[in-house]
Amino acid sequence: MTEPRKAVALISGGLDSLLAAKVIQSQGVHVEGINFFTGFCVEGHTHAIRKRDQRKPKRNNALWVAEQLGIKLHIVDIVDEYKEVLFNPKHGYGANLNPCLDCKIFMVRKAFEWIRARGFDFIITGEVIGQRPMSQRKDTMPVVAGESGAEDLLLRPLCAKNLPETLPEREGWVDRDKLYGFSGRNRKPQMALAESFGLTDYAQPAGGCCFLTDQQYSKKLADLWQARGSKQYEMDDIMLLKVGRHLRPAPHFKLIIAREEGEAKFLQGYRKQFISLKTTSHGGPLALIDGEPNADEIELAARLVARYSQGRDAELVDLELTDLQGETRQLSVTPIQPHEIPQEWFI
Repeated sequence: MTEPRKAVALISGGLDSLLAAKVIQSQGVHVEGINFFTGFCVEGHTHAIRKRDQRKPKRNNALWVAEQLGIKLHIVDIVDEYKEVLFNPKHGYGANLNPCLDCKIFMVRKAFEWIRARGFDFIITGEVIGQRPMSQRKDTMPVVAGESGAEDLLLRPLCAKNLPETLPEREGWVDRDKLYGFSGRNRKPQMALAESFGLTDYAQPAGGCCFLTDQQYSKKLADLWQARGSKQYEMDDIMLLKVGRHLRPAPHFKLIIAREEGEAKFLQGYRKQFISLKTTSHGGPLALIDGEPNADEIELAARLVARYSQGRDAELVDLELTDLQGETRQLSVTPIQPHEIPQEWFI
C-alpha cells in the first residue's frame, strides 16, 4: 500500500471549486481546501442585514463546500498582502476595480508556497476556459501557472482536456480520461456533473462574491481613495462601502444613510467612530458622516437625512446629532427637496 497523493484545492465557495475538488477526490487523492480571505468576499453579510436578501443562505459558502466534500478547509488571512495586488495590478483591472488576473496569480502563488511547506503534491482550481473574460482565457491560463511558480503542478480538472498535460496527469497521480473539457460560460455541464455526484445545494453557479467586480461598489471605493488622497482602506471601510446610501455633497465629507432597519442596526456599531444623525420627530434612518463638515454642511446633512425619513413632506423635522465625543444636540431642519440634490452627490 502506498500513501495517496495529496492536493490542495482553492475553494471559493462556488460550484466550480466544489466540482474540481470532488473530481480529484473521487480518484482517491487526499484533498484539502484552502480559502484566501481578502476582505472583499464576505458572504452572508448583506444577506443577513437586508430584507431583500433574507431568503438567501446566511453561510460561508467555502465552509459549506468543505463540509459537503468532507475535507479540511484552511482559511488564510491575506488582507494586508492583498492590498499591493489591488493597488498596483501588473495586468490591470477588469471592467471595475477587479484585478482578476493578478488576483489569481497571487492566490495560486500562495497555494504553491503552502504545498511546498506542507508536503502536498499539487494544486487544484475550478477554472474553466472562457468563463471569465480576464483570468480564465486560454492565453492567460499559462500566465497564471508561470507567474505563480506553480507551473505544471497546477491542475484544472474541469477543463484539463483543453490544456496540455500537467505533472499529476503524466505521472499517473490522476487519470486524465476522468477529467473534463468544459469551456465557455454555459454552466449546464457543471450543473449536470453536480447532479451526477448527488450535489443539489450549492452557490448560484453564475455568481461570485467579490465586491470588486460590482460597478457600484468599485465606484464607492474609487471615491474613498480620491477623498483620502491615497489608495488605502481598512476592513471597516470594506464593510461600510457595501451598506447604505452614500452621498458626497463636498469633497471633504460624505453621508452614509441606512436604507432599512437592518442597515441601521449595522451602522449603529460605528456611531463612536463617526458623527451620526438620527431623526427624532419622525421615523427615519440612522446616518453617519464621514469627514469634517462645518456648521452649514452639518445642517445640509441633516436636511438630507430628513428627506429620507417619514417626515420628508413635513415643514420641520427634528434630529439628534451625536459628535465624536458622544455629546448630543438637537437640530430642526426643513427636508431637502429632490430637485435640490445634484445627481453627482450620489456615489
